[in-house]
Amino acid sequence: MLQLSGAGKRFGTKLLFEEADWLITANERTALVGANGTGKSTLMKVLAGVESVGGLDYGTLQRTRGMTIGYLPQDGLALSGRSVFDECLSVFDGLIAMEKEMETLTVALSELDHTSSEYAAAADRYSHIDAQFRAHDGYALDAQVGTVLTGLGFSKTDWTRQTEEFSGGWQMRIALAKLLLQKPSLLLLDEPTNHLDIEARDWLEGYLKTYPNGYILISHDRYFLDVTVDKIVELWNKRINVYHGNYEKYLSQKAERMAQLQAAYKNQKEHIEHLEAFISRFRYQATKAKQVQSRIKELEKIERIEIPEEEPVIHFTFPQPPPSGRTVVEVSGLSKSFGPKQVLNDVSFTIDRGDRIALVGVNGAGKSTLVKLLSGDDTPTSGVLKLGHNVLADYFAQDQYKVLDPDARMLDDISKTALKVPEAELRGLLGCFLFSGDDVFKRLGVLSGGERNRYALAKILVSPANFLLLDEPTNHLDLRAKDVLLEAIQNFTGTVIFVSHDRYFIDRIATRVFEVADGKVHVFPGGYEDYLWRKEGGAAELAAATAAAAKVPVVVAAPVVVPEPVATPEPAKKRVNPIKLKQMQERLAAVEEEMPQLEAAISETETALGNFVSAEETTRLSGVLEGLRQMQSSLTEEWEGLMLELEEA
Repeated sequence: MLQLSGAGKRFGTKLLFEEADWLITANERTALVGANGTGKSTLMKVLAGVESVGGLDYGTLQRTRGMTIGYLPQDGLALSGRSVFDECLSVFDGLIAMEKEMETLTVALSELDHTSSEYAAAADRYSHIDAQFRAHDGYALDAQVGTVLTGLGFSKTDWTRQTEEFSGGWQMRIALAKLLLQKPSLLLLDEPTNHLDIEARDWLEGYLKTYPNGYILISHDRYFLDVTVDKIVELWNKRINVYHGNYEKYLSQKAERMAQLQAAYKNQKEHIEHLEAFISRFRYQATKAKQVQSRIKELEKIERIEIPEEEPVIHFTFPQPPPSGRTVVEVSGLSKSFGPKQVLNDVSFTIDRGDRIALVGVNGAGKSTLVKLLSGDDTPTSGVLKLGHNVLADYFAQDQYKVLDPDARMLDDISKTALKVPEAELRGLLGCFLFSGDDVFKRLGVLSGGERNRYALAKILVSPANFLLLDEPTNHLDLRAKDVLLEAIQNFTGTVIFVSHDRYFIDRIATRVFEVADGKVHVFPGGYEDYLWRKEGGAAELAAATAAAAKVPVVVAAPVVVPEPVATPEPAKKRVNPIKLKQMQERLAAVEEEMPQLEAAISETETALGNFVSAEETTRLSGVLEGLRQMQSSLTEEWEGLMLELEEA
């Protein structure tokens, strides 16, 4: 469908890539990855044919005739003049024109003589257009637009609003919706998840899995890449390297390739040193002249293996804060309104020391409002919010850059915050957040909003309080910076509550999930996967299964008759008849011997059921298996009861 051959591209004097070969097929599902500055976005623009970038400096780019390309840049798109729905519907202008022509033809057919040649021509034209219209699902255009807009987080009231009323992030969502509705032969999406919440991101994952054509993605969201692509193209060492599999497989394959490259480099280096030593030793001996010349020619023909300098892996650890009390926050009957709009209503929960809580919910549900209330940056309309003993809170807002001193130099500013951290370590940390070289001497006022937010996050890392409130800290971060932040939070001994739309980040950190929805906060124990399982009905299914199992008749393997316990005047200490104690111990040992035998019998029966012999045999084995499982349930219950009684004794 599209092919790069021997391609090269420069950005000013910097060579981004050279000798690049890449065959892009019709069913391409690929992620384009690489370090910042390697040229990923530039390569994407070259593929898209964006005029501002121009073509290749050398090499060729061939496209299949008739293919269509849809390109979504990182930002910079602005739409105006139409409602959201009409803007998205505009991608079907060709089909809408067909529909209008069919209406005109319908009128003409009703007026023309059925026996005339004009009628026959109009009927043929109508039949041809109608077939095309149906093939493109033209009778369901409104439904297509509604499905995509809803999936990307637009409410029905948003559909009639003018596009210019929306912020830059929502403008990018509209642009993405238009591309998805167009269904070009090749989708080129540069950071499509930057402006999406988790719900919209999950919807996009599902949409791409069923997308009928090919797509190439640039993304810093590991989970998103793992579930949407089956090939990774990496820009590394000014070359294109192809890996088959998702992002997780790419990481392991790259490590293997790097080990092979280093081994080959070591072998080649030893061989070159051996040749050079021979040449140096026998250069001036006439009897060895032929061998020396042979080795000189061999040395000249060797294509030297180069190992580019890798970015150092930074392992940053929070300076550990003073411990807080066991209870960090108590919230009771908390409500928050903005005029007539009530965002939170009668919310109650407790946060304990060491919790790492992910706040989730659709955009506008009140996540940022709740974080501001917890930080003290805003006050509740009603209710009680009480911080625990020795709790020191620090808050990272989405617009944190606004509180920075614009006249301060970056390295000086962060050094004042972290007096005990060496400058080299501070520069390494800033490098992880994409500030390297002379960038660290820039004044904060000259940085963009995204750059200042990245710096503000790095600044929080060097002097954390014991209660961190982070509102979308992963925005504007690449994979390397996310890893630094993730590792630091994992090793942090304090308490963290955070908002993020990065599934991988949430999966690795969260110990509890607070869902903000309909003015309430719903608390879910466990991580994000547990939250999804419970939301999808897993907890209800488990409870139903447990209740059903409790009603199954229990077959007791060997009931034990024991005498009544001797009454004791000491209520604080339970005494047990020695005869009963011995009987319980013997029975416990017997049960522990029976359980593995029963498990083996269940396993053998399950294996036998897997090999079909006859319907009668299958029925018999099913009955045997059910009886064995009932015995296992009975034994397990008996074992737990015996253990409990023995512990009390």
